[in-house]
Amino acid sequence: MCNAPDYTIHRHHHHFGWDNSIVPVQTVAPGTTLEFECIDSSGGQITPESTTADIAKLDFAKINPVSGPIYIDGAEPGDAVKVKIEGFGPSGFGWTANIPGFGLLADQFEEPSLQLWHYDKDKLGTSAYGPGGRVPLKPFAGTIGLAPAAPGEHSVVPPRRMGGNLDIRDLAAGTELYLPVEVAGALFSMGDTHAAQGDGEVCGTAIESRMNAIVTLDLVKGANLNMPRFTTPGPVTNHLDQKGYEVTTGIGDSLMQGARDALSGMIDLLCAQHNMNAVDAYMLCSVCGDLRISEIVDQPNWVVSFYFPRVVFE
Repeated sequence: MCNAPDYTIHRHHHHFGWDNSIVPVQTVAPGTTLEFECIDSSGGQITPESTTADIAKLDFAKINPVSGPIYIDGAEPGDAVKVKIEGFGPSGFGWTANIPGFGLLADQFEEPSLQLWHYDKDKLGTSAYGPGGRVPLKPFAGTIGLAPAAPGEHSVVPPRRMGGNLDIRDLAAGTELYLPVEVAGALFSMGDTHAAQGDGEVCGTAIESRMNAIVTLDLVKGANLNMPRFTTPGPVTNHLDQKGYEVTTGIGDSLMQGARDALSGMIDLLCAQHNMNAVDAYMLCSVCGDLRISEIVDQPNWVVSFYFPRVVFE
């Protein structure tokens, strides 16, 4: 953890959708540091005692809670909220699931599956261990956002121009995120903390893990951002780069199909090389493998690649 927080937003101050009519739990001046007690994306429904049978019992009305909202004095439409991500306090427990109907290959993996992870909460550079090896950790918040101008409640699941469920693994400690303000006070909330995730979060879940997060909220007046942007403090893959990567590709006239083909190719490779169950390989790809657009100019075909870090097995 870094800067001492001026306020703590407790986990019972949470909500399940974006709505600009929600009463703020705190009003702060620009430059204020806050600690958020974030609930995992299951809303606490998945525990260390959970089994695969519990996936079918999930109440989806309680999925992806976010703590907040915070009213920032002076924030107006056209401004940007600058979110300095100071650090995380992980819980030591996480989970990854294949949830039927959800994920890039939902049509191929129709049965539920659950992997429970345990890791050293005091060593952020440690790894979580599972049946597929060890996954280096990089804590971050999957959902960071502001209230939309449109009235009513809006699902927290899809990302939006004011942020929300971005699931960008580089929104980690030291990163500065800029979000466009749509309503007075901005109404900032965050949650959906992860211990690790690959770019793409391909099965639909990462290592979902309850954490505390410390952020500093500031304002950039008249920024007029169209979409979120962020600045990282340094390299973003050095926790995975040490041993290189195995890479599969998907090539064709559809980026979506290319992504599916590249991922399917990696699942097949992991199963063959490491005698893995296919759904375990799918979930492992979601927590540490990266989808990348390698080429998008040589029409009519594009290249999508899937990078899997060899450090997981070596």
